[in-house]
Amino acid sequence: MEMTEMTGVSLKRGALVVEDNDSGVPVEETKKQKLSECSLTKGQDGLQNDFLSISEDVPRPPDTVSTGKGGKNSEAQLEDEEEEEEDGLSEECEEEESESFADMMKHGLTEADVGITKFVSSHQGFSGILKERVKPNIFSYMGTKDKRAITVQEIAVLKITAQRLAHLNKCLMNFKLGNFSYQKNPLKLGELQGNHFTVVLRNITGTDDQVQQAMNSLKEIGFINYYGMQRFGTTAVPTYQVGRAILQNSWTEVMDLILKPRSGAEKGYLVKCREEWAKTKDPTAALRKLPVKRCVEGQLLRGLSKYGMKNIVSAFGIIPRNNRLMYIHSYQSYVWNNMVSKRIEDYGLKPVPGDLVLKGATATYIEEDDVNNYSIHDVVMPLPGFDVIYPKHKIQEAYREMLTADNLDIDNMRHKIRDYSLSGAYRKIIIRPQNVSWEVVAYDDPKIPLFNTDVDNLEGKTPPVFASEGKYRALKMDFSLPPSTYATMAIREVLKMDTSIKNQTQLNTTWLR
Repeated sequence: MEMTEMTGVSLKRGALVVEDNDSGVPVEETKKQKLSECSLTKGQDGLQNDFLSISEDVPRPPDTVSTGKGGKNSEAQLEDEEEEEEDGLSEECEEEESESFADMMKHGLTEADVGITKFVSSHQGFSGILKERVKPNIFSYMGTKDKRAITVQEIAVLKITAQRLAHLNKCLMNFKLGNFSYQKNPLKLGELQGNHFTVVLRNITGTDDQVQQAMNSLKEIGFINYYGMQRFGTTAVPTYQVGRAILQNSWTEVMDLILKPRSGAEKGYLVKCREEWAKTKDPTAALRKLPVKRCVEGQLLRGLSKYGMKNIVSAFGIIPRNNRLMYIHSYQSYVWNNMVSKRIEDYGLKPVPGDLVLKGATATYIEEDDVNNYSIHDVVMPLPGFDVIYPKHKIQEAYREMLTADNLDIDNMRHKIRDYSLSGAYRKIIIRPQNVSWEVVAYDDPKIPLFNTDVDNLEGKTPPVFASEGKYRALKMDFSLPPSTYATMAIREVLKMDTSIKNQTQLNTTWLR
């Protein structure tokens, strides 16, 4: 497949296309007309067999940019997990907040809640704001992207002409399509070779020397390959708790965890739906509170209405498979984070006998006489499952103790329902980014873009000019990461601060007062 290198820069808020409406047509009618004009319904110009490969540029609020390149992902069996991203499973059940996001996030998770507790570097941390505020079968792609970012990726569309898609650029908001080519095969999750990120940290407090030390450490040592906070949701009921209940075969608890009222980033009618459920335990009544039924809560309630309260397994099965698996993958990630923190606490940043390394796709133990042939960057740790081995030192017992405390048998990770049987996988504990570069700039206006995006550059926009002095300072970081690693964890290592939405929201609201 012909591939095109794609880059992007995460510096400005997502652009909003505002249509003139001088015709006197009501706004809603205008929207309906534009939706009709932008329809992708297959017509006479549809293609018979070919996939149209296109590059997609999606502006969203800052600050991360992803660059996808096709290739084989060594963790392909886990790529379905990336379907989860970013704020849990209630994304489509939204309306205007009845309270501020900052207030809602008082109940959110912190890094310590999901086992993220260690650092690898010795530099002094500093503060900075990371995210300033803020599937149809014909489409295929290699991975999902951060929703609060300006991202570039390749997608494929079945039996649609380039001309028809190019027409969409007249009416899409926060979205650009281009670089069309025709291919014989779709794109697949797991083919991604990696992502390139450009991240801007605004209002940093670190000195130039602190920044230099932090970035040199990131380049030379890397960061702990934790699963980031996106993996665990934003509300007071983390996704790993649902996953644990599924693995325990505790289906009433699964239902209650998904549907019960909760503190955290909840909005409007979803709150009313939960309240109705708590009051009546009537799935039909609770479902009436949801104008949009596609969220997980709506799908589960629809399943309960169809199959009844005594068949929760079938009701839960209405939820799309990727979303259901996301819960148990979240639990695996929770265990992995905690075990890696303990591994680093007990043994530090050097390989030790009993650690695991990969030879091809097979995990083997490091023996006493060849420990010097490896570095910490070779060491992997298992996600729990029936097809993995565990380190041959005291971390093995730590895995066993953690799963036992959760009423799970580490020696039997097969589930009565095949979909929920965990085979497990291996993941490197330290990642060293590639193509690392950085610069610090000064600025006065916190609302202006600090760098051009790829679209800006293609349109010939002049890059911002910076003075030598300014009220604020920003750190621009560029680096490349392999698939299934989290840029936020690289940023965490640089800043030595909690990257959770809860903490970043507090930083934003404090700064903008």
